Amino acid sequence: MPLSVLSVASEAVPLVKTGGLADVAGALPGALAPHGVVLTTLLPGFPSVMAALPRAKVLHTYEDLLGERARLVAGKLGDHPLIVLDAPTLFTREGSPYADPGGKDWADNWRRFAAFGRAAADLAGGMVKGRKFDLIHAHDWQAAMALAYLRFAPVAGSAPVPSVMTIHNMAFQGYFDAAIFPRLGLPRSAWGIDGVESYGGVGFLKAGLEAASVITTVSPTYAREIREGEFGMGLEGLIRSRGDRVRGIVNGIDTHEWSPASDTHIAQTYTARTLAKKQANKRALEAEFGLEPGDGPLFVVITRLTWQKGMDVLVEVLDHLAGIGGRLALLGSGDQGIVNGLLAGAARHPGRIAVKIGYDEGLSHRMQAGGDAILVPSRFEPCGLTQLYGLAYGCVPVVARTGGLADTVIDANLAAMKVGAATGIQFNGVHYNALCAEIDRAMAIYHQPGAWELLQKNGMKADFSWAASGAAYAALYKELTGKA
Repeated sequence: MPLSVLSVASEAVPLVKTGGLADVAGALPGALAPHGVVLTTLLPGFPSVMAALPRAKVLHTYEDLLGERARLVAGKLGDHPLIVLDAPTLFTREGSPYADPGGKDWADNWRRFAAFGRAAADLAGGMVKGRKFDLIHAHDWQAAMALAYLRFAPVAGSAPVPSVMTIHNMAFQGYFDAAIFPRLGLPRSAWGIDGVESYGGVGFLKAGLEAASVITTVSPTYAREIREGEFGMGLEGLIRSRGDRVRGIVNGIDTHEWSPASDTHIAQTYTARTLAKKQANKRALEAEFGLEPGDGPLFVVITRLTWQKGMDVLVEVLDHLAGIGGRLALLGSGDQGIVNGLLAGAARHPGRIAVKIGYDEGLSHRMQAGGDAILVPSRFEPCGLTQLYGLAYGCVPVVARTGGLADTVIDANLAAMKVGAATGIQFNGVHYNALCAEIDRAMAIYHQPGAWELLQKNGMKADFSWAASGAAYAALYKELTGKA
């Protein structure tokens, strides 16, 4: 008998994406299917989601879901079951899923994602006839209230359902003023330190972490890091209190979508056996970014331009990178101050540094294929996907030693190089001297062709598909439900 799991997420590829959460939520159903798990995904009815469901079947109608009319409708996420909360007054808006066209968070995000959580709890509690779930898996703060509703306001007569709460990034917690509490439809017993209250307000993620049977993060190192104040963002005490109920499972990548052997976005396909063909992609990328062709390393950066990602430090090292013969192609968007600093660096070093502001999925593929090394100087990184794509494409990762970056990249130290195990370059401390030193180290290894090629081939041979991650999630689900 297959295990039936409800996965609750605010985004999932290919329907809606703002970041790595969408990649994970979109990949999990396929990753779990070989392990006897049928994963049904619940998404909010954003415009792009509803556009993909022209003939959706109505499962349930709400006359009053936290004050709004709404429906639960059924569809497909690829070949896998999908349920959508169709609530036009909550989700049919211009802008991103979470913010208006000017980038400001919607003032009623608390209502939007509390309603989403309430609907998830109703589904998990068996409210919809013919839809029964053995477990609920909530992702990030937008889905976390589902577990609070299951705990404090379950469907009448329903049996308890085990739950998993996954933290994709502790920095985003869904914190709101205490004044919203009476409007959530929760009993007064939910207001407390072991409920939804957090530092005098309502904490959506905090509520989910309190209620979950097990908490997971997207890498083992991040699961340890969030026990400390530097990474726990005020919730480190809660995390420590959960003890061995906090686990880490590294994300995988879609090895069909991200494969240099078959990628339709790139100028020349290649494999670890035909690595010389990668050079054609480098020449094409230089042309696309207006960079001077050269034999020195071409560094790439594909990221959000934020403090978390260490982009303020990257701005500081641009002159050093260009001065030692490196070149940089960057794609991203984010903080205007960082954007201005990057554009100023490109203006100082035309032909050496080039910046494109925005996001382009096809271009991100071409950058991994054409780049020699990808810089990921994040101050914290729960898992990270760009370094995994870099490994798959022979674009050597140069990463800060934190979170999933520490778990997925083997540093090119003397011991690892001697036994032929290294896949990239790690460094401690995201500051000017540290990043300059590692760019220098990357440059030195690059000019040892045999050593650099070994890093590339080791990375390309590593298995970061969803096979291992899917098996780990399936094992966790079966542990919690008692179903072998």
